[in-house]
Amino acid sequence: MALLEIRNLSSGYGEVQVLWNVSLNLEAGKLTALVGSNGVGKTTLLRTVMGLLKPWRGSVRFDGRDVTRVSPHAKAAQGLVLVPEGRQLFTEMSVRENLEMGAFTRRSRANFQRNLARVYDLFPILKERSDQKAGTLSGGEQQMLAVARGLMAQPEVLMFDELSLGLAPLLVLNIFEILQKLKAEGLTMLLVEQNVQMALAISDYAYVLADGRVGMEGPSREVAKNERVRRAYLGI
Repeated sequence: MALLEIRNLSSGYGEVQVLWNVSLNLEAGKLTALVGSNGVGKTTLLRTVMGLLKPWRGSVRFDGRDVTRVSPHAKAAQGLVLVPEGRQLFTEMSVRENLEMGAFTRRSRANFQRNLARVYDLFPILKERSDQKAGTLSGGEQQMLAVARGLMAQPEVLMFDELSLGLAPLLVLNIFEILQKLKAEGLTMLLVEQNVQMALAISDYAYVLADGRVGMEGPSREVAKNERVRRAYLGI
């Protein structure tokens, strides 16, 4: 069953159209990857799904409900959460305060201590740095905090925009290991990622976005074997 259904979504900025009739399904409990080159509309899609951009056409259904015109805050309260590109942390606040800001929904506030223990278990370094200002963390630690803040909202669907961007290879591996743990727990996720090889390696299903349209989709292993994908994105 699809927990998040994106149907024929079109959007853009001003008069410039970026997305053209994009359709995606996120199956419950699965990790779905959305890959493609720079500038093809991946971030635009996430922003439109989240409600940060108004769709020109198409619909977004979450857990059977039409949420196309629902505000970003209300979508997050329902369990649709985005970890944005660039982290967008409160840099002058402590790690703990950033995590508290993530727990703004009624249900996440009710389970705050349990969720906090969970993210500290996933990211022990954040527990060690709990009183440290977020802006003084390393790039990798800030990315961990951004993911942890998203988890504090107790999401039903967690979407990630370019998790590995700017991170050292070892930190990339650490982040992807966390994703695998979350996947094993049954969290439904959408991963927008330029590291195509890693994204296809850990995801269940993949969509390839090209020029604002879905150019290919299928089980990730099959997409990874496709000659066009291998030449264009994997350098093979």
